[in-house]
Amino acid sequence: MSFIEIKIPKEVRDYHENIFFGLNTRQFICSVLAVSVAVGIYFALQPYVGTEEIGWMCILGAAPFAACGFFTYHGMTAEQVLWAWVKSETPCVQVRQLLLRSHAARHPCGHETKERFAYEEKHP
Repeated sequence: MSFIEIKIPKEVRDYHENIFFGLNTRQFICSVLAVSVAVGIYFALQPYVGTEEIGWMCILGAAPFAACGFFTYHGMTAEQVLWAWVKSETPCVQVRQLLLRSHAARHPCGHETKERFAYEEKHP
């Protein structure tokens, strides 16, 4: 009698469905994009540059696209990390601010709260 063994990940969140060559959808799309960029660079620069230099340019051009498919940092993808960095470093991008709401009309030190002023403006 033979037994069938089914592997179940310890964390369900760590499960990634493989679609092609053991890559998930995101990794596969980024890999295809990297190959497309490399081929485009090769054919665009072939009349102007030697083969060895084109090879290095293809690698440098395709590497960021390939890396984006495999990069994760604290569970965030490359685009999410880039967007978080832009939001934290750029002052013109609107960032949601944490607003602590008090149920009291006044702070313990006796000053009126912003919420109280906003409430009084809306409800005279």
